[in-house]
Amino acid sequence: MTRQIRSTIVIPNYNGIQYIENCLRSLADEPAQVILVDNGSTDGSRELVQEKFPQVRLICLDRNYGFCKAVNTGIDASKTAYVILLNNDTEAAPGFVRALEKPLEEDSRVFSGSAQMRSLYRRELLDDGGDYYCALGWAFALGKDRPADRYQTGRQIFAACGGACIYRKTVLDRIGCLDENHFAYLEDIDLGYRARICGYWNLYIPEAVIYHAGSGASGSRYNKFKVDLTSRNSIYLVYKNMPILQMLFNLPLLCAGFAVKTLFFVRKGLGKDYINGLVKGFRLCASPEGRTHKVSFRKEHLGNYLVIQWELWRNIWYRMRG
Repeated sequence: MTRQIRSTIVIPNYNGIQYIENCLRSLADEPAQVILVDNGSTDGSRELVQEKFPQVRLICLDRNYGFCKAVNTGIDASKTAYVILLNNDTEAAPGFVRALEKPLEEDSRVFSGSAQMRSLYRRELLDDGGDYYCALGWAFALGKDRPADRYQTGRQIFAACGGACIYRKTVLDRIGCLDENHFAYLEDIDLGYRARICGYWNLYIPEAVIYHAGSGASGSRYNKFKVDLTSRNSIYLVYKNMPILQMLFNLPLLCAGFAVKTLFFVRKGLGKDYINGLVKGFRLCASPEGRTHKVSFRKEHLGNYLVIQWELWRNIWYRMRG
């Protein structure tokens, strides 16, 4: 008897013709619906999907609205219990979908699960084993560029990486989807943060394996576009999710963290872009759009805030330890 489809895979695409065919072929035997949301591609990738993958539901946007808008469009179109996000520059190993679903089916407190993302070109190395966030205002990936065989045990994480993860749809209905103010970058940390405030858990699920090219859309790990957006969103992330007293409490560490990042990007020749992004972040926080999305403090969540604060301190040690 065929098992009911429980998940919809949402793939945002922007000029991903180099990767998209292999990505979709790797999903051919997975028990899930597939929605590809095209962000106004001009490289022929949209036409390729129409021609070679008629079973894939294709939603075409008229221009590039960013990762968040594309994903939210796919989530809105999905009708299943779970939504799986997948970058267009990935290839899934067999059993990927069922492995992601299993922990969510076993425990209703789990909101999201992050897949074991390995490097597409050096498959023995981990690309991302789930994401952490610390009181320095830094987000970082578990096990980045380290041997993957060291990270074969599941664990709680701060947030699932949006490049390959699963979300529980009922929780998305409660806390909202990706915040489109981000456009791209750190939107997954923000979503995981909001879920944590409400008392849900996020897990690393090593049994679900995908292979990731990395920076398939933006072009490299560090570039002006990415640095500008990431620095802007790092300010917005703090403002949005921390109550004012928590922000003030963490201010010395946050200032130190942003100062270190500024020096780091100055040395890479991207200091101006990073600082411009910080300025844009403060402007976003002060704007009506930014203020509208700020998470309101609720007394019943105080215990969750305290747990999160402990993790923000602890994760500094995780980051320094490497």
